[in-house]
Amino acid sequence: MWESICLTVAATAGNNIGKVLQKKGTLILPPLSFKLKVIRAYASNKAWVVGFIMDIFGAMLMLRALSLAPVSVIQPVSGCGLAILSVFSHFYLKEIMNAVDWIGIILAGIGTIGVGAGGEEQKSSSISIFRILWLACGVAILFVLLNGWLRIYRRHRREQELVQYEVIEEVIYGLESGILFGISSVISKIGFVLLEQGLSKLIVPVCISMSICCSAFGFVYQTRGLKHGRAIVVSTCAAVASIVTGVLAGMLALGEQLPSAPVARFCLLLGW
Repeated sequence: MWESICLTVAATAGNNIGKVLQKKGTLILPPLSFKLKVIRAYASNKAWVVGFIMDIFGAMLMLRALSLAPVSVIQPVSGCGLAILSVFSHFYLKEIMNAVDWIGIILAGIGTIGVGAGGEEQKSSSISIFRILWLACGVAILFVLLNGWLRIYRRHRREQELVQYEVIEEVIYGLESGILFGISSVISKIGFVLLEQGLSKLIVPVCISMSICCSAFGFVYQTRGLKHGRAIVVSTCAAVASIVTGVLAGMLALGEQLPSAPVARFCLLLGW
């Protein structure tokens, strides 16, 4: 368990430092799209490329951690990267944060540590395809609602002729990217669990490929949020959404259970 936790800490450090560097790079870049001219602009920006590489390296370490421990433990532990991100965003990007921002970050950090402390080793259980389908439908409906909400605030900002993003837009982009990152981890874990249950070794690369697709879409939403929003707000919301998605999906779709020990169960619930 401790090996997977250490891998997760290293992975989330790479992810979050990478986000800060990507944020710095996007300051002089156009909004991310699939146009060749825009892609070239991002690829030629040193800060953004270094941040992107660190993000990818963190994702690879996260895959290794997911192969060793339950997703309902790995995702919460990844929230400790918020502390690293807070320091970098405040001192490196000179982002201004008030007392409420810091209180929220501290509470989120304490919560994720509590959830991680309550984790325990678990045996793989049978995967419910029915529950996975329900989970997919629920995520799709949630995205429709979030995008509708985002459109309303965009229209409001245009009508008011406001240049700066509103906080709610930062929150929505963070939530959408976090949900996709959480689902990405769950899909990867499903591949490892199915392999343990005797399915073909091809199931792992198939699930990892699907996981990469989810991460790629999450990356697009995250970059859009980082372009105009504060890195700490977007990434905090992404981390919380990723944690909640990972824990719920791990329990509903993968059959992961609450800890049997009362103290561990208390830490888990308190962390939530």
